[in-house]
Amino acid sequence: MELEETTLMTPLAGPRLYWTALTAGGVAGLVVDVALFPIDTIKTRLQSERGFLASGGFRGVYRGLATTAAGSAPTSALFFCTYESLKVHLRQYATSPDQQPYIHMISAAAAEVVACLIRVPIEIAKQRRQALLLKGNTSSFEILYGALRKEGLRKGLYRGFGTTVMRDVPFSLIQFPLWEYFKQHWATVTGTALSPVTVAICGAVSGAIAAGLTTPLDVAKTRIMLADRMESGRMGGMGSILRGIYRERGIRGVFAGFIPRVMWITLGGFIFFGMYDLTLRLLDANEEQR
Repeated sequence: MELEETTLMTPLAGPRLYWTALTAGGVAGLVVDVALFPIDTIKTRLQSERGFLASGGFRGVYRGLATTAAGSAPTSALFFCTYESLKVHLRQYATSPDQQPYIHMISAAAAEVVACLIRVPIEIAKQRRQALLLKGNTSSFEILYGALRKEGLRKGLYRGFGTTVMRDVPFSLIQFPLWEYFKQHWATVTGTALSPVTVAICGAVSGAIAAGLTTPLDVAKTRIMLADRMESGRMGGMGSILRGIYRERGIRGVFAGFIPRVMWITLGGFIFFGMYDLTLRLLDANEEQR
């Protein structure tokens, strides 16, 4: 089975590829982020420097949901549009099947950088609300406007952009080649066509592995985004942040939020990739009926 058949039901090209990937990615991203938002809130509070209870514990686990809902669809849509289109483009230059994993890695890395243009401001607003860092009923727009006005574009609205890219690119470099490999292996071993459920299982397993390995990067990213301007100036880079956390809390601090992160991304991977594949099939069937 050709690799493109494990992601899309039929090979797509041109504008149809872009719009199909945009729509399917947007639907999948919105569904998974809204469904699993409370687990993400708990993970953020476990990683907060203030500690889990001081950051709200199990109270108000839906704080910041509106921000996530508004940003998840365009972020995921932009990611998959970039990933699928770049993957198709790079395959033209492949000279052997052994080069496919590198195509998936390059496509995923580029897609993550593009998606972070939307993801980073959304995560800043979401995590500050999740960690109860702001008094009163401050809206996400007010949080982002305040960050831009007081701290500027790079240190305010896009604080932690580099750290987020350093977390998300390694994550996708692990997850997406594994996802593509698991799908191809499943189809080869069973000799059957992939279903949305099998695609979802492959997404869950690959996501769990990637989530566990990149937890320290997520811890550092969360610390940077939750810090105010004075704190962020003293924090240094990702390496120094993780060394400081290790001195304070040991390996448990470096891997804080490991269980909710892996659980969240495993469940999220199942829902996300299942919804993505199902939406692709529905769009493809609708197109064939025209």
